[in-house]
Amino acid sequence: MRWAAPALIALTALRLVVAASVPLVPDEAYYWVWSRALAPGYPDHPPMVALWIRFGTFIAGDNPLGVRMLGPISTAVSTLLLVDTADRLLPACKPGIRAALLLNATLLFGAGTLLMTPDAPLLAFWTATIWAAARLLDGGSRWWWGAIGLFSGLAMASKYTALLLWGGIGLWLLVTPGLRPWLRRPAPWLAALLGLGVFMPVLLWEAAHQWPSFTRQGARVGVWQPSRAVDYLAELIGGQAGLITPVIFLLCVAGVVHVTRRAWRERDPASALLASVTVPSALLFVQHAFGDRVQGNWPAIIYPGAVIAACALRGRAWRRLWFPGIALGFAITATVYLQAGLDLVPLPIGLDPIARQVAGWDLLAAEVVALQRKEGAQYVAADQYGTVSELAFTLPKDVEVVGVGARWSLFDLPKPQLTANTGILLQSGGIGPSDIWSKSVAIGTITRRHASQAAERFALFRVTGAAKVDEAVLLPRPRSSAE
Repeated sequence: MRWAAPALIALTALRLVVAASVPLVPDEAYYWVWSRALAPGYPDHPPMVALWIRFGTFIAGDNPLGVRMLGPISTAVSTLLLVDTADRLLPACKPGIRAALLLNATLLFGAGTLLMTPDAPLLAFWTATIWAAARLLDGGSRWWWGAIGLFSGLAMASKYTALLLWGGIGLWLLVTPGLRPWLRRPAPWLAALLGLGVFMPVLLWEAAHQWPSFTRQGARVGVWQPSRAVDYLAELIGGQAGLITPVIFLLCVAGVVHVTRRAWRERDPASALLASVTVPSALLFVQHAFGDRVQGNWPAIIYPGAVIAACALRGRAWRRLWFPGIALGFAITATVYLQAGLDLVPLPIGLDPIARQVAGWDLLAAEVVALQRKEGAQYVAADQYGTVSELAFTLPKDVEVVGVGARWSLFDLPKPQLTANTGILLQSGGIGPSDIWSKSVAIGTITRRHASQAAERFALFRVTGAAKVDEAVLLPRPRSSAE
């Protein structure tokens, strides 16, 4: 279709404009700090998001566009790969454009990929792995196993959830009789070694630092609270229906059921591939809901395969849902873009998750600077990683910003001179300063606001010295255009 390429270019340009106009959320500011202290690993996730931000800020500067630039661009590339994947897996109906429209119409992708988090590179490399598998299935040579290994390794270097992708590819080979001969050939095993090689720097860093992110993420596994399961499952299903939009969610669920039945009954390799990269992940998130809340972005990995599966549905009733589902999805996403970029309808802060995270950091920074100068403090500190990262991104460059806490001891960042200096500490949560400080005195409170509404309140302390100097670092600051 001639309109498809211009439409994708226009949509990507729109996403870049929105990405440039919305302030960073705290997690993005934190990942930006990662990008200024590049390492093979970090306390929370693998390093790919830091590399993407480093590249984007090298091109566009230390600003929201630079931090987020690769998000919309990678979504556009993934869309092209998805079109080719769908057309190769379902050659009878060539549904690539339809699958791309379904995916891009979801709020989870339309708005979620504007934010630069580990999910952005994960989804890009996840989609690329499925694409390489589809090319292999469509008569491709054994060299496509190299692409599968490379992309799956890059996915693992983005987020540990990619382990489900590795399991899905292995399951695909096992359950499809026509593909089992590959298990007796070297190509898949060499591909696995290639993927492991890509991921090896992360493993070595983790081993050298006592497995911090493995321990943090692994603590989520095995949590069991069946008494809360009904609440968590309802939240999971309702949240996904909202983020994917209800009609597209229904199409995806029905499509996955359809390809799973076909894979089981007919041993169809294309259906088996789609089922293998969707069903195990869905079952894992349902299992997790029996013990804890499933964050809304986690199931995003299911949907590249699920929208292709939705296109396999036949029958007039299903076809009638495609246009209203796509139209509703784009309408909801457009509303979110307008609200995020222009704040057209001031909502109560409790009903506006975007404003709750991004609003008021500039005004807060101005108040903090005024207080810092009034108190004669040499630096500003915070013991929440998101807060201190926002301050590092927002405060004037002549103000030193200090991150404190055990996680910062794992970063290759310079140590501040705290012993003889005085600082201003922002603390949220009402628990008081940690024992890192040798002396702290409460001096009031400060509020981050959205219009006249309080978004977040911080207690303020004048602090001196530091009892645990190894848990304090001097955070990087945005570079000027001349640097």
